Amino acid sequence: MEDYLVQAREDLIEFINKKYSLENGLLQSEIECLDFFYSTSTTEFDAIMYEPSLCVILQGSKAVGFGEKLYQYSPSEYLLSSTHVPANIRILEASEDTPYLSFRIRFGLEDIYEVLKNTNPSKLEFQKKSEKGLFFDDLNYSLYEPMTRLVKLLEKPKEDIEYLAPFIIKEILYKLINDKSGYFLNKFVMEGTTSNKVVKAITEIKNKFNEKLNIKELANLVEMSESSLYQNFKTITSMTPIQFQKNLRLQEAKQILSVRNIEVSEVAFAVGYESPSQFSREYSRMFGISPKAHSDILKGQVSA
Repeated sequence: MEDYLVQAREDLIEFINKKYSLENGLLQSEIECLDFFYSTSTTEFDAIMYEPSLCVILQGSKAVGFGEKLYQYSPSEYLLSSTHVPANIRILEASEDTPYLSFRIRFGLEDIYEVLKNTNPSKLEFQKKSEKGLFFDDLNYSLYEPMTRLVKLLEKPKEDIEYLAPFIIKEILYKLINDKSGYFLNKFVMEGTTSNKVVKAITEIKNKFNEKLNIKELANLVEMSESSLYQNFKTITSMTPIQFQKNLRLQEAKQILSVRNIEVSEVAFAVGYESPSQFSREYSRMFGISPKAHSDILKGQVSA
């Protein structure tokens, strides 16, 4: 079994290298929910926001800081994010000869729910308590096989990709639901669970990230007490709702700075800050560099 996984991984690396002229950074594939990340060097820790997704390393290794814990994963494991989760990541192994290479399959909780409706979720263990929003486990043949077919679908005509990709993604989610991760995913999808209520709160904050956050109104919206929302929100995301909103604002600011040539003060107001000086302080604290200096670097990366 291990030999198969090694061979399948090497096969995918060869396939991707033949199809794309890879450069450092993120590469969006022709499949909307599938992208790749490539790096010829290790990195320092960088603040990111995971989306609901399945992340697999093909070559190299990565450290993921979540809350006060640090996780390390490699090509023999996968990372599953149930919702939007802030983390600090660092590429640990990468070089010109053996670059870091990974891929990510993004999905929505509605995609998981659609698969769950046609399975037997009652067989999954069920508890009301919430857990962190990231899940790590070992890769296996059952999961690797459809993932390989999804990546290799990239060599097919556009009409084949558009028709077949959704079916393969459903198959991947089906495999996850029927593996150890099934319990993890079920808690975030099933209506009425504490984790699902927190996901709704996360979605509300994300949709209105540049508006003032009222915790009482948010708690009422998701039918939780303020104390319960605060406690469970921090368990799942490692942050309080206010901290999470701040993280979203700064991540959005980073995105704006990478593609638009506008003043830092305009960016601050656009993401919800009333004080540009406060925005600059918090941006520098999160990314280790001022917004203006970061803007110049990010624009250089985009044009490179």
